Amino acid sequence: MQLDIDKLVADFGGPGALADALNAAFPDEPVSRAAIYKWRERGTLPLTQLNKLAQLAASQGRAFDFNTYLTGAATTATATEREPAMSDRLYIFDTTLRDGEQSPGAAMTKEEKVRIARQLEKLGVDIIEAGFAAASPGDADAIRAVAEVVKESTVCSLARANERDIRAAGEAIKPAARGRIHTFIATSAIHMEHKLRMSPDQVVDAAVKAVKIAREYTDDVEFSAEDALRSDIDFLARVFGAVIEAGATTLNVPDTVGYAVPKKTEAFFRELIAKTPGSDKVIWSAHCHNDLGMAVANSLAAVLGGARQVECTINGLGERAGNAAMEEIVMAVKTRHDIFNVDTRVDTTQIVPSSKLVSTITGYPVQPNKAIVGANAFAHESGIHQDGVLKHRETYEIMSAESVGWSANRLTLGKLSGRNAFRTKLAELGITLSSEEALNAAFARFKELADKKREIFDEDLHALVSDEMISIEQEHYKFVSLKVATETGEPPRAEIVFADSGSEKRALSEGSGPVDAAFKAIESVVGSGAELELYSVNAITKGTESQGEVTVRLAKDGRIVNGQGADTDIIVASAKAYLSALNKLAGEARVNPQTQV
Repeated sequence: MQLDIDKLVADFGGPGALADALNAAFPDEPVSRAAIYKWRERGTLPLTQLNKLAQLAASQGRAFDFNTYLTGAATTATATEREPAMSDRLYIFDTTLRDGEQSPGAAMTKEEKVRIARQLEKLGVDIIEAGFAAASPGDADAIRAVAEVVKESTVCSLARANERDIRAAGEAIKPAARGRIHTFIATSAIHMEHKLRMSPDQVVDAAVKAVKIAREYTDDVEFSAEDALRSDIDFLARVFGAVIEAGATTLNVPDTVGYAVPKKTEAFFRELIAKTPGSDKVIWSAHCHNDLGMAVANSLAAVLGGARQVECTINGLGERAGNAAMEEIVMAVKTRHDIFNVDTRVDTTQIVPSSKLVSTITGYPVQPNKAIVGANAFAHESGIHQDGVLKHRETYEIMSAESVGWSANRLTLGKLSGRNAFRTKLAELGITLSSEEALNAAFARFKELADKKREIFDEDLHALVSDEMISIEQEHYKFVSLKVATETGEPPRAEIVFADSGSEKRALSEGSGPVDAAFKAIESVVGSGAELELYSVNAITKGTESQGEVTVRLAKDGRIVNGQGADTDIIVASAKAYLSALNKLAGEARVNPQTQV
């Protein structure tokens, strides 16, 4: 049945007051505030809770008639006849901080995760999957830090279907205003036989047990069937029916290996929802990988098939070929509302700033022709296109650049600006520095940059702060100065000075180019033995004064790390990026198993 939950909750004094009253009246069956928010999101609530509300109202000496709140009639269709409950609300589940982080070298520090989480909250995503708590103490700490600062979005931790993982996730999300545990187990025959070595009955039992343990920490429990779209649909319906009965509130149907195609995906969702007992009590979710380049298309097909949550990442970040790109899904359902008939609460003007922040922190540049957030997404080279756009924008543009956040946001600060104005601007960008030392160091860098550039953009500040935070957290190697000599017909030479654990080192080397010479000079002292896997340069903003942002990816002993450096001098930025990567190699190895969902 569909109820006006907003009115119902308001009549009991709001989510906080209602949760407190229910817990006082029924102490053995506690209800969290997050559960009440979930009732409001779904527009329905369990019958047992409705009965409790009636008892609560009676204990308070007032009448309670649930028909007052009824907005739609309940259906009596059989499982084979039932159509999915088609809400017009699409929930955006962002897993940039978890699945996106599994891109080689994209592991983030706690502070970087918090920065991205703040921006995701500003963007308006509904759920932020902050990490995999059982992976390492560091990951659990990062999830906890995100949970402490995020107030509007639900904060989620992934957990395999075992007690250790789930309890780690439950502890990590405790500070969250709204917390979710996302537990999963594989359901395809190939995974059950060869990876899990479990029988179907054992998988069902493990799934149910996992959900019940998760419910000890939160009423908001998501269950994923890994490799669902290669699973037997009848077995999948059995598993999902069992976890719904155990208390799962969201069911995720992942295309773990990117094997699905849109037509089959839509049909699969329709059939699965129809066959699953209790399917109208939960939100159905899609999580698609991009191995065949169809993650976004499959996610949208799932929406047509009844999914009302989509799991995605900023810029489509993720291991292998990545995940469904959040920006593409959001703008597709907004632009083609006539097809999808759903809405999100995403502030689309924050899409481009979010994209640039994730790119800066992870070191994964956005390709120029990337939809929505690529530099060329709204550029027109053809004379016919240019003429059409000038006469009427809609001739060749189905959305405006401004609607997704493309704008030249110049910082109205200069060399004479003070620390308070600088701090205020950082706060507007969602950047919070952990200490006065960090603020002072970033402000000094800003002053140096202001001497080199007339105009400073928001992107410059993101790069500047990222660079400074890396140097503050990991100061094993720190750039001091660089002298480069190049002449046509002569081998380039680089002389670099850098700090090694506080001790100043000086090195000189030749190379095939100035960057090669700088790297060889560093290695002549450090002798890391690391292999250079990637060297990438991108202009942060327009113009010849733009800072160059350099990404260096190093590999050693199975570890892959990214280092970033930014400077108006590309060679200096390159040296900083190389030292940044060496700092990460020198740091404690990050335990982050490649968990698939």
